[in-house]
Amino acid sequence: MPYFMDRHELAGVTAEDVAAVHMRDLEVQDKYGVQFVNYWFDYELQHAFCLAVAPNEEAVETVHRESHGLIPRQIIKVDESAVQRFMGGIVEHPPGQSYVATAFRVILFTDMEGSTSLTQQMGDASAMAVVHLHDAIVRAALARTLGTEVKHTGDGIMASFRSGPDALQAAVLMQRDFSQAEATGELPVGVRIGIAAGEAVTDRDDLFGSAVQLAARLSSKAAARSILVAETVRELAEDKGFRFRPNRNLRLKGFGDAVRASEVVWRSV
Repeated sequence: MPYFMDRHELAGVTAEDVAAVHMRDLEVQDKYGVQFVNYWFDYELQHAFCLAVAPNEEAVETVHRESHGLIPRQIIKVDESAVQRFMGGIVEHPPGQSYVATAFRVILFTDMEGSTSLTQQMGDASAMAVVHLHDAIVRAALARTLGTEVKHTGDGIMASFRSGPDALQAAVLMQRDFSQAEATGELPVGVRIGIAAGEAVTDRDDLFGSAVQLAARLSSKAAARSILVAETVRELAEDKGFRFRPNRNLRLKGFGDAVRASEVVWRSV
């Protein structure tokens, strides 16, 4: 059966309250062929997200309606592996245990400048070696900063983080290692990095739809060897020791309004 993720917008509830209503869902779920796998609750935002296996979205809503009456604002069909990658795995908690686990994630994209012409310039074997070096640098930084690789894009990697500072630290580590590889001649291209953030389910009925799109657009808009971040990410890293150039308004494909973004100031070591 397919997986569904829903989004609840609550008010004045605690982690204990959410754990209690989750238990009520578990008591009713079998009646409608639903299995609630996990949930995430952001206390500050008062948003909760449930992941369930169900025959359809109507069955998910029916369980919520009968068990406690808290109807989700949205229910979308998702791919289990996509949820695992975006969320950095799914931590199972004993039923009834109260906990806070935000579904807010920070998305990072790398993009190798001029990668499409590498094969023509260098040949298949050499071009592939450059890609492998890029991948190794990115994955080493992810391992040091609790990042999760979501997918390989061909000329870059998409990754997910639980915090803005972790994503920024990873980006700086990547650019420093890219810089060293360029200096030795191992990496003949500059790499651009874009970072954005968002909740698990967006208003566009997609899993991380707007955050993913924005991070990808920022990476393509960034100059080579730079890190371009959405204003939200900059705010998440306030007083964390990172330096930024002044915010600027950018016109990005797929976004009707101008997007405020800024470049991270980093230096090689």
